[in-house]
Amino acid sequence: MAGYPPALLAIFAHPDDETYRPGGTLALLARRGVRVHVLTATRGQAGSCGEPPLCLPDELPAVRERELRCACAALSLEPPHLLDYDDGQLAEADSEALTGHILAAMSEIHPQVLLTFGPDGLSGHPDHIAIGQRAAEAYANSDGIAALYTLAVPRSLAEQLDMRQVRAIPDEQIALRVDVSPVWEAKQAAMACHATQRDTTPIMRAPEARQRLFFGQEFFVHAACRYPDLDFMPVILKEHCL
Repeated sequence: MAGYPPALLAIFAHPDDETYRPGGTLALLARRGVRVHVLTATRGQAGSCGEPPLCLPDELPAVRERELRCACAALSLEPPHLLDYDDGQLAEADSEALTGHILAAMSEIHPQVLLTFGPDGLSGHPDHIAIGQRAAEAYANSDGIAALYTLAVPRSLAEQLDMRQVRAIPDEQIALRVDVSPVWEAKQAAMACHATQRDTTPIMRAPEARQRLFFGQEFFVHAACRYPDLDFMPVILKEHCL
């Protein structure tokens, strides 16, 4: 919001959403002095315990919270804000209440920019779609936010890597393409924090060159903007844009 230091609020559904696609960009912003906050709606209790299991199922929410805090520290982000919604049930959650939680976080943090999932949830996951919708509603209901960005994967990259599980979009819809190689080690460390989920992400088993192609560049859609002068993303990230 105007009059406050630069801040971004990233609004996601699960621990690890903050790392795999946008983690490098968030780390670059933090290095430039932006206060980067992550709001995570669930503790990821419906996720994997790892292979072989790293914990018991009833221990998973606490383990994934620790993984989230580890990843945020590795990326030099602020400590995460955790809600306590049931993993896998965000689409059924009270939409007004969830939007209210996001607005409350915005009132505390005073961000100028929001980042979340787009209408397709990047992978079609119902939780991703729901949290993206609620974040968009929060943006619409708060006139102090300069811009709203959403995660994306361009169709050309998805085709190159034959990634059929990703809801890719036409390349021309991409507003920001960010080279995150300057913070590659930080992003790798953050991904390592999410040890329970490593085997659920097929590309994590791919050769390093393939991983770098996917994880070494990050893509965003400029979903909405009302105050271009307060939208610091293109300015701060200019030298890293592809």
